[in-house]
Amino acid sequence: MTAAAPRRRGRPSRTDSADLPAARDRILTAAREEFSERGYEKTSVRGIAKTAGVDSALVHHYYGTKEQVFEASIEVAIGPLLSAPGSITEGPLDGVGERLARFFFGVWENPATRKALLAIVRSAVNNEVAAGVFRRLISAQLLRRIADRLDRPDAELRAELAAAQLVGIAMLRYVIRVEPLASATPEQIIERVSPVIQTHLTAP
Repeated sequence: MTAAAPRRRGRPSRTDSADLPAARDRILTAAREEFSERGYEKTSVRGIAKTAGVDSALVHHYYGTKEQVFEASIEVAIGPLLSAPGSITEGPLDGVGERLARFFFGVWENPATRKALLAIVRSAVNNEVAAGVFRRLISAQLLRRIADRLDRPDAELRAELAAAQLVGIAMLRYVIRVEPLASATPEQIIERVSPVIQTHLTAP
């Protein structure tokens, strides 16, 4: 997905300008690390710049405010979750619970996307700005696609209950690391949770 449009505040130094493509990548990588480890509240643009090895003016130049840096840093990494395959959101409703659970935990089990997911979940718990980014990226883009398929008056509530089930398990497994959930295999979790997700979405 395309990262948030940058606000060009300040000017990068000549040293930074000579290495702009690599510097931009380092900024996003550093931002994901900082938000994942510290959460939104305790992360600063200055800290991100220090981790990336650039001047903080360069962070502002390309990504604007801390909120914009946060959104840009996670949007690309969690793109697979936001653009769930049509086979999940548009396939037959019979079995959608298992397809959704399998896809969701597959993204979490992928080291390339887990850090970004940890960053947004940890940050959204404690900060309304980060929570707003979470709602905008997840609820509007993924859950609405599922709700539109249900053809029921409470479709949005059903989709949100299914999401709450999945996100709650992710919190306990990947963030808080409660045992034995943290050590269970993905298949064990999918087998247990899929019928519950199916019930939320399609049961009378």
